[in-house]
Amino acid sequence: MSDIIQLLPDHVANQIAAGEVVQRPASVVKELLENAIDAGASSVTLLIKDAGKTLIQVIDDGIGMSPTDARLSFERHATSKIKDAQDLFNINTKGFRGEALASIAAVAHVEQKTKLTNEQLGTHIKIEGSKITTQEVVSTPKGTSVSVKNLFFNIPARRNFLKSDAIETRHIIDEFQRVALAHPSISFLLHHNGNEVYHLKESNLRKRIVAIFGSKMNEKLVPINEQTDLISVQGFVAKPEFAKKKRGEQFFFVNDRFIKSSYLNHAVVNAFEGLLDKGAHPSYFLYLKVPTSSIDINIHPTKTEIKFENEKDIYAILRATVKHSLGQYNVAPVLDFNRDSTLDTPYKFNTKTTASSPKITVDPNFNPFKSDNSEREIHFPYKRNSNRWDSSEIHIENTESEKQETLFNHEEASETGKTFQIQKKYLLSSIKSGMVLINQNLAHQRILYEQFLESITVNEAMSQQLLFPVHISFSKSDIEMIEAMRADLENTGFLFESISDEAVVVKGIPTSITESKIALILEELLNDMKIEVPESSYSHFDVMAKSFAKSLAIKNGTALNSKEQENLVHDLFSCKEPSTSPSGKATFKTLTIKEIDAIFNSH
Repeated sequence: MSDIIQLLPDHVANQIAAGEVVQRPASVVKELLENAIDAGASSVTLLIKDAGKTLIQVIDDGIGMSPTDARLSFERHATSKIKDAQDLFNINTKGFRGEALASIAAVAHVEQKTKLTNEQLGTHIKIEGSKITTQEVVSTPKGTSVSVKNLFFNIPARRNFLKSDAIETRHIIDEFQRVALAHPSISFLLHHNGNEVYHLKESNLRKRIVAIFGSKMNEKLVPINEQTDLISVQGFVAKPEFAKKKRGEQFFFVNDRFIKSSYLNHAVVNAFEGLLDKGAHPSYFLYLKVPTSSIDINIHPTKTEIKFENEKDIYAILRATVKHSLGQYNVAPVLDFNRDSTLDTPYKFNTKTTASSPKITVDPNFNPFKSDNSEREIHFPYKRNSNRWDSSEIHIENTESEKQETLFNHEEASETGKTFQIQKKYLLSSIKSGMVLINQNLAHQRILYEQFLESITVNEAMSQQLLFPVHISFSKSDIEMIEAMRADLENTGFLFESISDEAVVVKGIPTSITESKIALILEELLNDMKIEVPESSYSHFDVMAKSFAKSLAIKNGTALNSKEQENLVHDLFSCKEPSTSPSGKATFKTLTIKEIDAIFNSH
């Protein structure tokens, strides 16, 4: 039998490595930004076109590379940051794998210009699919510029798996924010399709957070600062009243590297115990410094997870530190309350030594058993014109009330012809074969979803003009998403007067939306659009229709009158897919007469 094991060609090995390193445009952004930081840059520029699918360019003013280093940087397992295996457990840099540029060059057209600080001329290299096509001397500024064009040009299947531009842009902005938050002393610039998204000047940590998330963030922040032999914790947490329904602004950095840790997140949430509403998530920006030898950052391909040597101790320190800061800044209740000036003794009583006893008066004629009740009025829950009820009327009405409540508790069910509302949550309606139980919220979601989808894709959307335009503040990253979705939003009936760096001005809304819900609907839409969906224009509209339906559907706990109940039932069964909500949950459950009989005949 002939030998069947063979070494893979370099270009195939590079594409396999690229599958681990380059998952989407944001992966390229992360690698290039980290290389710029490691090069000692004081200023970094990121240029993006078409959500990174057409162009990703990172320009830095770092130390640059020699012609030999520039060429070697595209070889697999080539790095300046590791000399031996022991270095893997004492890493202070970011891009240390030695295969990032090789992997990127395997799946894109790459162009690199670089020059050492003390040299007159630099090096220009072009690579297509791992093959160097050009290397020449060029006049270029000090530092390095790397352009990545036509990502996945040679792997169409991988390119087809990319999401919509709005979602891929969101991922890029996430990576940009993480690097920028980790290095406030470095200035960053981000342009997308020629538009400036961020211009972050060199600053301190607080100013950097405000610059990224908007000026309103400043009032929300509570400082965190703790130094121990094991760990140093600095940063900010947001006040409990600004907690969000979604996990969004939650950032952990360990030795200036962004990480994800459900374990440490639990420590922070635990510190907020008793301060958050159910389902709310606190925002935080926490920077941990630990000895590099006490962590292992090689347990995850993207290096976003870290294994700590003393994780239980770090958990306890982090929880105590956050809890202490919340108490110290009067966010959480503490035992030593501040003195309340309203409890001070009034000035005119300062000279008095004793307080006078209150006078007590007794009515000697009071008789609690006196039969004449004319002087007292008994207030019953239901009262007619006279001040007193006939005893027989009280007995009869109470009895009727008790009988009625045993059948249909007014809080639990209200009869409306053929439909009952139960617990202000479900509708019970009779059908020929038995009965049907409908979830009013999920059913209304289905109705609205199909209406919105038809309005967006088939009919011309109707818009109502607002008497006064509504100003809504957003972070710059959210503004970028709204700008990317602007045409689609206008197809649904939204009209924008302007979209600036930190706010949008809405002058028109769909006819099915009320003015008071504009901010809520847009916030929910942004959160939903951050969830990955397949790449297609229809799916893009589909997410918008689902989001609008979820935001506007009647909530459980809402009382519906007879007409509203009948309309809901009728509209649901007029839908194309009445049995499931837009999220795939059942909207109703039917019980046939046989199934009902079986319940009572089971014993």
